[in-house]
Amino acid sequence: MYAVIATGGKQYRVKEGAVVRIEKLEAEQGSNVEFKQVLLVGAGAEVKLGTPYITSATVTATVEKHGKGDKVRIVKFRRRKHYKREGSHRQPYTDVKIKEIIHGA
Repeated sequence: MYAVIATGGKQYRVKEGAVVRIEKLEAEQGSNVEFKQVLLVGAGAEVKLGTPYITSATVTATVEKHGKGDKVRIVKFRRRKHYKREGSHRQPYTDVKIKEIIHGA
């Protein structure tokens, strides 16, 4: 069984037991989180699609860890204008382990 959930402005295809890297959540490590914005639930050939969400479906997960992604360099440069700006960015993330997909009635 798999599901498509929406969190952090993105959509993720998840299945039970999988560890998924999502946008940072404000939850403690080891705590349980519940995703109610379920767009699709599929089991084999049977697929249930929401409009836009399936109201009876939820996905529960456990927060594994928090972290930051790889460093991305940002360079702004204009030739012959004495203009150069450098910066960097590390995107925070949360790894969650999917425990259960409840597809409802």
